[in-house]
Amino acid sequence: MTRSPARLLDVGNCDPDHGMIRRMLERHFDVRIDRVMFVDEAVDAMNRNPYDLVLVNRLIFADSSPGIDLHRRIKADPALAGVAIMMITNFPEAQADSVAAGGVPGFGKSTLDQSDTITKLATYLPRRATVAT
Repeated sequence: MTRSPARLLDVGNCDPDHGMIRRMLERHFDVRIDRVMFVDEAVDAMNRNPYDLVLVNRLIFADSSPGIDLHRRIKADPALAGVAIMMITNFPEAQADSVAAGGVPGFGKSTLDQSDTITKLATYLPRRATVAT
């Protein structure tokens, strides 16, 4: 069961992309967002905190390592294997690789504000309550 707010880990996105993703998430969802730049940091954070969803960039910005490495690491660890991991990429073949490695269907930065992306994220994150005016 998802707690409110949900807890999300953003892995490997550069500052401008992280800001864009954060704004979209905070606009639509009741979410607390943590950020790390490396796969090892992500695994450490996941061992310390329960996350409802992990978003990982196709290529980790800081060292250009493949984000799919995080999929493999957490899916091989019984304590972390149940955490939903979603790849951020515009490349369909990378999305397919992510799902094949145990990830859930993700989205690309080019579709960040599209309803399909919001629907995918809403599977793991509670919607922000709208305030009547």
